[in-house]
Amino acid sequence: MQGGTLVQGDLIVGGSAVPVMETVAAAAGLGRLPAGSELFVGRSGELERLDRVVAGSGRAVVVAVHGLGGVGKSTLAARFARLRAGRYTLVWWITADTASALDAGLADLAGTLAPQAADLPSEQRTELGVRWLATHDGWLLVLDNLTTPGDAAGLLERVRTGTVMITSRQGGGWRGMETVPLDVLPPAEAVELLTRLVRTEWPEADLTDADRLCAELGWLPLAVEQAGAYLAQARITPTAYLHLLARYPARMFTATAEGGDAQRTMARVWHVTLDHLADTPLVGDLLRRLAWYAPDAIPRDLVTTGTDAPEPDVVEALGRLAAYSMITLTADTIAVHRLVQAVTRTPDPADPHRRPDDIAHARDTTTTVLATALADAAPGLPADWPVFRTVLPHARALLEHTHPDTDTALRCTLADRLGRYLNNQGDPATAITLHTRAAQGQERLHGPDHPNTLASRNNLAYAYRTVGDLGRAIPLYEAALADCERVLGPDHPDTLSSRNNLASVYEAAGDLGRALPLFEAILVDRERVLGPDHPDTLSSRNNLAYTYRAAGDLGRALPLFEATLTDFERVLGPDHPDTLSSRNNLAYTYRMVGDLGRALPLFEATLVDRERVLGPDHPDTLNSRNNLASVYEAVGDLGRALPLFEATLTDFERVLGPDHPNTLNFRNNLASVYETVGDLGRAIPLYEAALADCERVLGPDHPSTLTSRNNLAYAYRAASDLGRALPLFEATLADRERVLGPDHPDTLSSRNNLAYAYRMVGDLGRALPLFEATLADRERVLGPDHPDTLSSRNNLASVYEAVGDLGRALPLFEATLADRKRVLGPDHPSTLTSRNNLASVYEAAGDRGRAIPLLEATLADCERILGADHPTTKIIRSNLDYVKSA
Repeated sequence: MQGGTLVQGDLIVGGSAVPVMETVAAAAGLGRLPAGSELFVGRSGELERLDRVVAGSGRAVVVAVHGLGGVGKSTLAARFARLRAGRYTLVWWITADTASALDAGLADLAGTLAPQAADLPSEQRTELGVRWLATHDGWLLVLDNLTTPGDAAGLLERVRTGTVMITSRQGGGWRGMETVPLDVLPPAEAVELLTRLVRTEWPEADLTDADRLCAELGWLPLAVEQAGAYLAQARITPTAYLHLLARYPARMFTATAEGGDAQRTMARVWHVTLDHLADTPLVGDLLRRLAWYAPDAIPRDLVTTGTDAPEPDVVEALGRLAAYSMITLTADTIAVHRLVQAVTRTPDPADPHRRPDDIAHARDTTTTVLATALADAAPGLPADWPVFRTVLPHARALLEHTHPDTDTALRCTLADRLGRYLNNQGDPATAITLHTRAAQGQERLHGPDHPNTLASRNNLAYAYRTVGDLGRAIPLYEAALADCERVLGPDHPDTLSSRNNLASVYEAAGDLGRALPLFEAILVDRERVLGPDHPDTLSSRNNLAYTYRAAGDLGRALPLFEATLTDFERVLGPDHPDTLSSRNNLAYTYRMVGDLGRALPLFEATLVDRERVLGPDHPDTLNSRNNLASVYEAVGDLGRALPLFEATLTDFERVLGPDHPNTLNFRNNLASVYETVGDLGRAIPLYEAALADCERVLGPDHPSTLTSRNNLAYAYRAASDLGRALPLFEATLADRERVLGPDHPDTLSSRNNLAYAYRMVGDLGRALPLFEATLADRERVLGPDHPDTLSSRNNLASVYEAVGDLGRALPLFEATLADRKRVLGPDHPSTLTSRNNLASVYEAAGDRGRAIPLLEATLADCERILGADHPTTKIIRSNLDYVKSA
């Protein structure tokens, strides 16, 4: 405010007397507010805050409403002034964005109060306006869009009564004043604003996706108003506007409806702020870089890393941006409104703040900063996961706002590393998107034979394998291996990794005939090239043991798992993720050979370690929980198994999603437990839903789909619905023979299950030879002591009993019991079943002297081991009662 001094007394101007301002009263209804009655939505909390601030003070009350340009400060002030106008003797509005505009507004106040002063010089009229404010009370003065607190300092020093409301983009420096910070609208209120704006002119408008549009606009009132006016005039939907905004951002940021203010658009609203900050060039550079990050929780150290400016200059530039509400600062992070970002990263050759070269430089600098942050971080090591978690949202934002055709090699590398991390964390779908982008970018930049291209292609294949898409994973791995051998040579570590990955996907597809010799050869090559203690060599040893186990060769699998775990603990340490996986594999193998006494504590310890090292939601932790629940079921502890299965399925669905292969498998597992406890009412619908999901997600021939089909048939059989069970068993066997081969363990299980179904429908003529053939195949493929072989022997003995051939049934049951005691232990549930079956044959042969004591001893053991309410215990108790009563 400029000021001169007037003498006391009336002035004579053009023959008219100008009264002393102290004696001038404001006429009723006199005042000035912005023209029109702008649409107003929400802000009840802010209005109440203003009411509290200005209430009941005889001295001057000064309140500053501050926030980002376009957030609705002026609208709030105008709304308050209109609602409370009756409370004041005068309401006067001044656009105060410059010192001259402030002075002009005060001069207009004097001319309105004292028309005789109209011919005075403007400086004198400004003084009269200030004098009136200083000598009257009960008025409200709004200084709209004040640039800095200092611009009103002269006025506020002289005013001692009344109320001054200031709106400003500057968030700091309001010492001695009350402040009301203003943020964007809540989502529901933003949608309401858009709806009312559009329907005022277009009542029948289809406003589907209004919420998405408001979210894309960051709920900023100015942007919502601009979009609403455009929708109403152009008669387009929010969906169409979003499409235009995505394809033509520069055009839409400046688009106004007819009669709109071109200076009050998304493209222009912050221009004036940046002009004010032009004396600090680093401000623009930092804001352009911030535009490529996610809007919230941007680490300050990431932003400051890529600048050569001295630290004090960076701190000052960030402080100035925060002072003008362009960013929000904490001690560690920065936040930027998403629409500020969108406009800032949209090139405009006519805007000095958005020159295309400057924006491209900011994008590339951000790429370098984020890629450098991950340069030494390993996606599979828990110690490095915090770095990935920090970088992830910002790297994804950068990639989302960058067209793949413009990707640099560094951006491809960034996408690749993020993909590996996300695949490890159980998000293979996003990993596939990132690896695809990286592979295509590397090939465009370097050609198909560059090592980076080969690595990206391998990573993509791995993500496909993780998601269960073996139809795409296998040919991609095969091509990647051929390229690695041709370009890098057969002994290059990347070639060995590619060969290992191919063997792994063969194993996942059930093609053990190709997987096993390939794993054996890889182990030899890695020991020769990398040495026996290299982590990759240890992984090969683990993979080979895993394949031996899958092939039923537990005699080779178990000692190899035990030796490999010892090596992992020695080389990598007890908490390394690979060590934990090795421990889990060994526990699972103990379970397979029936050594539940070693399996259970090892599973429990592995789960504790994985929760501590990897976190409770890591996919490996969830798998450990599944395995522990499974072994609880195996030992008959259904009281712990069932709730753990149910809780773990909930976690799988929450963390990995309902369609992840692990989630689908786990749904099958839970259905199996329901079946075990006899709750077929829950088991069968869950099996049916799991099968439908497997067929939809994985395809009809995926091994997991075939397993799901087998399990459903098994449940139908348990429910005595043989009309559905038998054809499903027959179809599953045909599919497994075609897909997995006749000797695959799952195929042999299908053959056994079908034979059992034939027996249940009384077709012993087909059951008996099928049981005999299956036992011969299992002895040949799996070995005579494999648990599945022992089950086949038990089943064959059972069908011998059913056809009345006790001469063959009795010695086979006795031999099977002896083998189960030796291999699985005397307390294994299968051993208890064998004892019950043998007692049944003794009873059928009329040897009650051996049947009753064996059943009594078996019942006692079942009650001790499985519990009195276990289904097996109940069956044996019933059998004993029957034999005793016969």
